[in-house]
Amino acid sequence: MSLSRTLLAATAAISLAMPAFAGSEITIEDAYARASGPTAMAGAAFFVIHNMGDEDDRLVAAESDAAKRVELHTHIEEADGVMRMVEVEEGFPVAAGTMHHLKRGSDHVMFMGLNAPWEQGKILNVTLVFENAGRIEVEIPVDNERADEMPMEGMSDHTDSHN
Repeated sequence: MSLSRTLLAATAAISLAMPAFAGSEITIEDAYARASGPTAMAGAAFFVIHNMGDEDDRLVAAESDAAKRVELHTHIEEADGVMRMVEVEEGFPVAAGTMHHLKRGSDHVMFMGLNAPWEQGKILNVTLVFENAGRIEVEIPVDNERADEMPMEGMSDHTDSHN
């Protein structure tokens, strides 16, 4: 086998083992989705966006046939201390060289009007739309049993404000 074929085969094998990505700029890691119960009409997806490029980007939309509507949402605290979920029409910025965590109680992808129950282990096909990186197809497993997680010590959370 020639050196070029060996390198091509090695590159293909490595690319299959990598997380979802567009070029080498944006990667999506640790994705999972959950619904509040078997008869729930809404669910949410969470993941980490890594922007390894030299250019800022922004997640501007998400699309999926798993629900009638898919929107980018976050939680804001009202003056009375009550948390309210709102759509973030401008999307989530991801500065160059940083990451943005979509997590419970914060930024997330919201699915409204679920087309079928979200059973444990089901795979959702979701298209994430970025301002610069374009469309990224991801498979997000349903994990209704996943507990809230604390950030690992020393890991920074570059979640930007959108207010």
